[in-house]
Amino acid sequence: VFAVAATAGSTNFGAIDELDAIARCCEERGIWMHVDGAYGGAAALLPALRSRFEGIERADSFVVDPHKWLFAPFDCAALVYRDPAVARAAHTQHAEYLDVIHLQREWNPSDFAYHLTRRARGLPFWFSLATYGTDAYAAAVDAGLTMARAAADLIRVHPRLELVLEPELSVVVFRRLDWAAADYQQWTETLLENQVAFVVPSSFAGETVLRFCFVHPRTSIADVQAILATL
Repeated sequence: VFAVAATAGSTNFGAIDELDAIARCCEERGIWMHVDGAYGGAAALLPALRSRFEGIERADSFVVDPHKWLFAPFDCAALVYRDPAVARAAHTQHAEYLDVIHLQREWNPSDFAYHLTRRARGLPFWFSLATYGTDAYAAAVDAGLTMARAAADLIRVHPRLELVLEPELSVVVFRRLDWAAADYQQWTETLLENQVAFVVPSSFAGETVLRFCFVHPRTSIADVQAILATL
């Protein structure tokens, strides 16, 4: 074992690992700790949830995808290292046509990941942050959490639905009682054909289930009620 990948908000369920305990184990054994916060890392913006992310500051690297819950253009992702020199040593590629770049020793993003050519994906995200500020982002993320809790409340009292897991972030996983996989698929296709919503099935422990993931701050409880009414 040379590395551990911990999760700070899994994409399918929004689950957060015990990051502090994992960090302690990695430090004791000299193991690289990486944290996958691609979807859930954005929730660390909220003071009320920061304790759930305790230990992420001890990671050797972490990733967060602004295109998921930070409202950036598609495929914008950020990979952050505690010690960039280690990343450079691992990822820098050597070839005659690249020598002039390495000799200058200026900061070069191609030294920190395996792909060379890339566009400036972070620039639109930077402009948005500069325009709206982090408080606006925190409020938008909090809106997703509020919607998840409200949706979970509706599901609890629905006679034909059942929560699979209590929502930790903005993901709500639930089942329709007495449905098989084919029923879920047929429901999805009908919902899309009628232009109500596009909600695809997921799975939990081999069981087909339904999943909401709230990231858009303008999603309303009326939207959720309209979907649940079809179940």
